[in-house]
Amino acid sequence: MATTHMHVRRNDIVLVCAGREAEGKKTGKVLQVMPGKAKAIVEGLNFIHKTMRKSQDHPKGGIIKKEGTIAISNLMLFCPHCKDGVRVARVRGENGKVSRKCKQCGHLFDG
Repeated sequence: MATTHMHVRRNDIVLVCAGREAEGKKTGKVLQVMPGKAKAIVEGLNFIHKTMRKSQDHPKGGIIKKEGTIAISNLMLFCPHCKDGVRVARVRGENGKVSRKCKQCGHLFDG
């Protein structure tokens, strides 16, 4: 499912609306977006345990915790004015650039 227009971009604050991490209205900053896989990595959410083999970087080896991927469909953009996850609309500005707008309060996310 390769889509070119994602409602989530890197450095956005998002709210998890579905899945295992949805309880408690958890939010985080998007670290990486993978459009080809329709997934994103969000800071502080969906931790996985990765087993590391002994190497020069990790002389003891062991188990490390790192953020796993979350499906983009389970994420909503967090609006600072509404204080909640919102749907976004695409609007074209006077300079011809497309930006995202909150459908509830009209807040522009891209300047």
